[in-house]
Amino acid sequence: MRISCRMLLLASLMFTGLAQAKTVVDLSDRTVVVPDNPQRIVLGESRMLYTLSLIRDGDPARNVVGWPGDMQNLDPQSWQLYIKAFPSIADIPQFGKNNFTQMNPEKVIALKPDLVILPRYAKQPSDHDQMLDSLTRAGIPVIYVDLRVDQINNTVPSVKLLGDVLNNPQKAARFIAFYQQHMDRVKQRIAQYHGKKTRVMLQLQPGRRESCCTTVSHGNLADLLSFAGGDNIAGGAFKSVYGEMNPEAVIAANPDVYISTGMGSPDGKAGAQIILGPLVSAKQAQVSFRQVMDKQSLLSNLTAVREGRAYAVWHNFYLSPYHVVDVEVFAKALYPQLFADVDPQQTVKDLYAQFLPIPFSGTFWTPLK
Repeated sequence: MRISCRMLLLASLMFTGLAQAKTVVDLSDRTVVVPDNPQRIVLGESRMLYTLSLIRDGDPARNVVGWPGDMQNLDPQSWQLYIKAFPSIADIPQFGKNNFTQMNPEKVIALKPDLVILPRYAKQPSDHDQMLDSLTRAGIPVIYVDLRVDQINNTVPSVKLLGDVLNNPQKAARFIAFYQQHMDRVKQRIAQYHGKKTRVMLQLQPGRRESCCTTVSHGNLADLLSFAGGDNIAGGAFKSVYGEMNPEAVIAANPDVYISTGMGSPDGKAGAQIILGPLVSAKQAQVSFRQVMDKQSLLSNLTAVREGRAYAVWHNFYLSPYHVVDVEVFAKALYPQLFADVDPQQTVKDLYAQFLPIPFSGTFWTPLK
């Protein structure tokens, strides 16, 4: 069956005039024949633009003919910066406002893509089979990347795959070297540390939900916390990746450090979310963090909060290789003496200066003052 599908895809590519093709293995361990120079690309997430910008020079969305509207909806500041730099991005057709699950196979096929790139989280029995089967029958290659499920193990292979598929392996390799250097520094110091692990509470986007406290027990951000040496109080609290801990349980756990995520925009409702990200001033970030925490009367009484060991970090870091900055922020918050010389601010500035086509701006994390 696999050989038949590959032959069908290769025949389709040759029929459409794209005789040059290459064979790759994606992050779902699927062998896929892709065009050597894809001209019409559909993305399963517009926030993949974060990663494409690391490996493509100039307009990172060139040749993209369709994607969901998640960046415009969930990161309007970055969207604004990319539209300003590359106005044609605003004209790319969108499938809904959020993610891959709003993509219709017929609408994707109608765009006549020669490559579809989907995020690994999309590969679930409820939604991926129909999409994958429909596109395969239409002779359209599909590859999966993983930038949010198992970032520790899959980020480098995903960046390398995208660099190969989009014909810029040199820039991909340059970013991988940058990424590995920063991750290895944290990994080595934590490996050499033999003291007590810092207990930490990670709350996801306080203020966006009525309930408290949404957190993560394993996978994605929990893995990044563990990589940075954190003892996550939500570890083992529930079987799913995401779940709820009630405020009383958090207080009983008495974490040494409290960290939250936020991605509110400057024009949002005051006090509703923690405002972080591009185009956000340090004052806006600090004031919004204080306002959100003041509404959480029980959590405000945590020793970590009262004694100034509370931090907020941009939520959108975690779904791209930019999570290297998350790791440094976590490490510095958990072990300030061990990582006194580590400067996450300089890391994110270097990332922008060396790899991204838009200027650095904004505030991506803040302490609670």
